Amino acid sequence: MDLELAPRLNLITGDNGLGKSFLLDVAWWALTRKWPQDLNENLTSGYAARPINVREKATIEFSVDTKTRRVSYESSYAPSDHSWLGKAGRPMNSGLVIYALADGGFAVWDSARNYWKKKGNRDVQDRLPAFVFSSRDVWDGLSVAAAGKMVKVCNGLIADWASWIRENNERSELMARVIEVLSDTDSEDSTDILRPGTGFARLSVSDARDIPTVRMGYGQDVPILYASRGVRRMTALAYMLAWAISEHRVASRLIGEEASSRIVMLFDEAEAHLHPRWQRVVVPSILHVAKAISDAPSVSIQLIAATHSPLVLASLEPLFDVGKDAWFDIDLDQSTVRLRRRDYLPDIKQHLCGISERRMVHLDH
Repeated sequence: MDLELAPRLNLITGDNGLGKSFLLDVAWWALTRKWPQDLNENLTSGYAARPINVREKATIEFSVDTKTRRVSYESSYAPSDHSWLGKAGRPMNSGLVIYALADGGFAVWDSARNYWKKKGNRDVQDRLPAFVFSSRDVWDGLSVAAAGKMVKVCNGLIADWASWIRENNERSELMARVIEVLSDTDSEDSTDILRPGTGFARLSVSDARDIPTVRMGYGQDVPILYASRGVRRMTALAYMLAWAISEHRVASRLIGEEASSRIVMLFDEAEAHLHPRWQRVVVPSILHVAKAISDAPSVSIQLIAATHSPLVLASLEPLFDVGKDAWFDIDLDQSTVRLRRRDYLPDIKQHLCGISERRMVHLDH
């Protein structure tokens, strides 16, 4: 497969089992040099790519635009080492990389916190190679082994959000703003927009945690853990964006560097658990949210999203720019999986209906 990504928006569609998630995993690996599952065994996705026949040569070749230049190289699979080989040294400085996995987990690579150095012929892991969260870690916090001990690198959504609300700090405002942007359906009815509730909730007499609440469209404050899967998915996405960007700002100040002006966002199954109204806004909202909350004067975001939803694809019609965006479709052609860059037609909804109709006729036959 050859995948020439566009600089802003890249949408990948196709049937189940043809490799959409595989392409996102490879993109993450090319940017960070680590597979997500290798860094957190509690994930149910993000496994390392393996060739079908190890006796045949298998390669991954990629190019990455870094802060100063374009870096390209080819990595070959070494069966004896059960790993992919490449140039020695640290990964490229590609800014901030955020990967929303299909199983609800997240992976974050930050040039200010995960950019390790090289000593001789060995990579010295003086910083963590990445922050990889299972779906539970997003809510309860992430602890990892570092320097011979377990270190809490993230407090998790429940504790962090509650702390931010109490302190009424810039992160609280950031979280509220991201939630509102992600859930804004741009309709006359504003009841779909999520907002933080006015207080906290306790789930039981045995649970001492103060649980943040969200104000639902019908006016009631609901503990976030009792909200629907769709609401929790949007809230988790908002938290990981707010956490990753705000922590990147702090780390950049600590090491005396400017915050990165580049964010790469990988998003698998963008429509999962979302009502059709939110499916129509989630990808355009992500494109806008990074610029809305970043301090960088000229921040750019490159989004690579995989989806099964015609609504997600059709939602891009008002903003799709052939000079900045691309649509790729994976299909089965006589037992061979093929990746094609497709033309984004002016009336994409009519085109999608035609595809659905042809596939239904095929199933009837």
